[in-house]
Amino acid sequence: MDSNKQHVQRGLKNRHIQMIALGGAIGTGLFYGSASVVKMAGPAITLSYMLGGIIIFFIMRALGEMAVEHPVSGSFSQYAYQYWGELPGFIAGWNYWFNYVVVGMAELSVVGTYINYWLPDIPTWVSALVCLVFVTLINMINVKAYGEMEFWFSIIKVTAIIGMIVFGLAVIVFGVGNGGVPVGISNLWTHGGFMPNGINSMLMSLVLVMFSFGGVELVGITAGEAEHPEKSIPAAINQVVWRILLFYIGAMTVILAIFPWDAIETTGSPFVQIFTYVGIPAAANLLNFVVLTAALSAYNSALYSNGRMLYGLAVQGNAPKFLGKLNQAGIPINAVLVSTGITLFTVLLSYLNPEKVFLYFMALATISIIINWAFIVFVQLKFRKHKEQTNKAVIFKMPLYPLANYISLAFLAVIVMIMALMPDMRYSLYVAPIWLLCLYIGYKLKAK
Repeated sequence: MDSNKQHVQRGLKNRHIQMIALGGAIGTGLFYGSASVVKMAGPAITLSYMLGGIIIFFIMRALGEMAVEHPVSGSFSQYAYQYWGELPGFIAGWNYWFNYVVVGMAELSVVGTYINYWLPDIPTWVSALVCLVFVTLINMINVKAYGEMEFWFSIIKVTAIIGMIVFGLAVIVFGVGNGGVPVGISNLWTHGGFMPNGINSMLMSLVLVMFSFGGVELVGITAGEAEHPEKSIPAAINQVVWRILLFYIGAMTVILAIFPWDAIETTGSPFVQIFTYVGIPAAANLLNFVVLTAALSAYNSALYSNGRMLYGLAVQGNAPKFLGKLNQAGIPINAVLVSTGITLFTVLLSYLNPEKVFLYFMALATISIIINWAFIVFVQLKFRKHKEQTNKAVIFKMPLYPLANYISLAFLAVIVMIMALMPDMRYSLYVAPIWLLCLYIGYKLKAK
């Protein structure tokens, strides 16, 4: 991957890396999908986020251990290729690309929902198409343009969540916006208890929770274009996990304290609903703008990672050579355009069946990201074994190795089993083996 280091520009500063890692995981899963998980688990959703967050921390540290050692745009596809074999590298890279195509589709599919909050007559497919073109143009300028856009998108999201938590605490403690009557936190247990639908529903919610966390591994992709990866990658990984937990758990706790969990609608964003019901329409409009930027941010990150992964695959020889072409700004322009072209499929689906599109894509994205995370954990085991055989020191060690690896893999296996019990998620388990078989056939054909 030497050519990767020679040509891809290291234009992402530490502040970019921090916000890309944070922004990648704060998207529609929190702002849009959280309504569904609240209906499923009630206040116990905060426990689901905590459990999922612990596993994500282990996975991120496994990735970080390799990313600091090998800061390349191909990320764990390259690590799988180097430490496990050509076939795992091929499958990891293409599956990651597929994952972020689907994630990009999921994010685009809900853009129209937010636009319709203000302009109900605009078809959702029109909104999806306009956003797709806009984000693609940004990604074709240079990596700094992408980094700056993602930085400010993430700033908007983070500021909004912090503001929402602070304002929510004022409602809870001082009754601000509620006639001066403190709301308190009794809503967390007075509507059927903390776990109103039982432990089974709480476990079921873990599937949607893990979808929400998808994107944190993007920090591994940015390593190839980070100015000082040996410093910025460990900092981003260590800080982003606790920040995400604070934002997810903090935000959901405040929302569920202010508003009974069983009164939250499953359409739209609970963030917007809360402030609308409290009687602050201006805040609802502001938060609708925030969730719109969150979707754009997540799609922006998806397209960025897709372009870099296709480029990395092309450099490996696992994708057509033309995808390894860089423009003068060091952008893998062909890889970006191909990913955009595939994502156009969303526009068609948003036109045909806008109601179910997000759910379909979320199911596919969840199973593909679980495969990606499993690859990260497996490859890190191979990486550490290689280090031990060569007696070389590990710069950024994963804690509780190898116990954390086995715990993480067992947790991911449980998530897959839970998906098999959910009708809306089950179909993705039929698609996944077919997709992996297609990748295996593609690899065998390439080998010939």
